[in-house]
Amino acid sequence: MNLQVINRELCVNTLNVEAVSSSSLLLIGDASTIQLASTFDTPAESLIIGPFVPLTPKG
Repeated sequence: MNLQVINRELCVNTLNVEAVSSSSLLLIGDASTIQLASTFDTPAESLIIGPFVPLTPKG
């Protein structure tokens, strides 16, 4: 995905951050490149790989 944002004459006096999620980016200033990465941090003993359980229809 390519996202291009052009801010013209943008002036922010105050920025209040009330919460930050685990997948967030707060950038103040300019950046020519932003590279995002993700890791799978679930412990191996909690990962279950097996056949799917079929869903039964209602009724």
